[in-house]
Amino acid sequence: MTAIETAGVRTRPVKIARPRRMLWISLGLLVVFVALALGVLAAPDAPWSQALDDGWRRFAGVGPESWLPGFAVAQLFQHLGQLPGVVLMMLLLPLVLVLVGRWRSALFVIAVQLAGPGLLSQLTKNLVDRPRPTEDTVAGLFGPLVPVDHGSFPSGHSVSMAAIIITVLALIPASAVWARRIWIAIGVLLAVGMVWQRTLINAHWFTDTCAGLIGGAAVAVLLWWAFLPWLRRDHDRRAWFLRKAEAAQPTR
Repeated sequence: MTAIETAGVRTRPVKIARPRRMLWISLGLLVVFVALALGVLAAPDAPWSQALDDGWRRFAGVGPESWLPGFAVAQLFQHLGQLPGVVLMMLLLPLVLVLVGRWRSALFVIAVQLAGPGLLSQLTKNLVDRPRPTEDTVAGLFGPLVPVDHGSFPSGHSVSMAAIIITVLALIPASAVWARRIWIAIGVLLAVGMVWQRTLINAHWFTDTCAGLIGGAAVAVLLWWAFLPWLRRDHDRRAWFLRKAEAAQPTR
């Protein structure tokens, strides 16, 4: 619901319709994610994608002697999926949104984080429990180059990245067409970069990272659809300090 204003007089709220396409897209992505999870669950040690994953690992994975894992870009992706990313999305961004008077958007951001990187990622990891890549000295392959927990499917970092991309996109008003287009382009690079970094350090199999992006996007789009009326109200609402500055200007 949102209020409209005609000739300076506010009228009763007008109901905002949620696009069904968003709902079907999110449910479709969720179905794909579940199908991938069931495929791995059927044989966690050697699922249907193992040949593809092995080939990608030989192509992209590196050993401890490589300088790439310590490269600033790789470290950026590493930290976005860990505590710094959690602080950014669970504390800093919601706090900024509340300070500018957009508490509904802040609730949306927190909800996505709890449902995606929180519930979906951890629940699936424990249910599927796919082993992570391990060292194979004969083939010249290495295991994870950073400390990791159990469960490789899905990549929690990828879930977090997809959640961040969709969350920021949802916070940009539909009227800001070029801002959305630029962010979508940046989002594609971020998604590809996360797949590269997680497989570079042998923390996940390739399909685990792709599934993480799909699962994170599914949850974020579903919550975007659910929160859409609130988000649009915030889009139409100018920040309190702008309204205060306008009110302080002398009338002519």
